Amino acid sequence: MGDHGIELIERFPDVDDYCRLRVAAGMTPKTREAATRGLPNTLYGVSLVRDGQVVGMGRIIGDNGTVFTVADIAVVPALQGRGLGRRILVALDAWLRANVPESAYVTLIADGDAKFLYAKFGFVDSAPASINMEYMMLAGGRRSTDAG
Repeated sequence: MGDHGIELIERFPDVDDYCRLRVAAGMTPKTREAATRGLPNTLYGVSLVRDGQVVGMGRIIGDNGTVFTVADIAVVPALQGRGLGRRILVALDAWLRANVPESAYVTLIADGDAKFLYAKFGFVDSAPASINMEYMMLAGGRRSTDAG
C-alpha cells in the first residue's frame, strides 16, 4: 500500500471509473461511447486505488513511435494537494523513459497550475513556436468552435 493507504496499480481504470473520475475531478465529461472506443488504445496507464475504489488516474496515448501524449491525469478533489498527481507522473515518466524512442515527441496539455508540476518532469511551454489548437466534437458532427 502506498501513501495515505492508496495503492498505485499499473492498469488504467475501466470505462465507468474513467467517466466518473473525470467528472469528479472537474474535467470535461466524456461519453461512454467515446471512452469505450478510446481507452483500449492506452499505451500505458495507472490507477490510484483506495479501499477498492479508483481515486486517481493517468495514461499515455499515441502512436507508440513518433508521438506520445500524457493524458487524463485526475485525482478526486478530496485527495488533491497530497502529492498524488506527482505520484502518477513519476510512474508515467518511468514508462516513457523506458519505452519512448529517440526523436519522439512527448506532449501534454497543462491546465492551470498543473504546468508547474509538469515542468518538474521536463515539459516546457512550446509557444510561440507551437501552440495547442483544439475543438470538441458535439452531437450531429458539430464542433465546439462552430458558430450558431
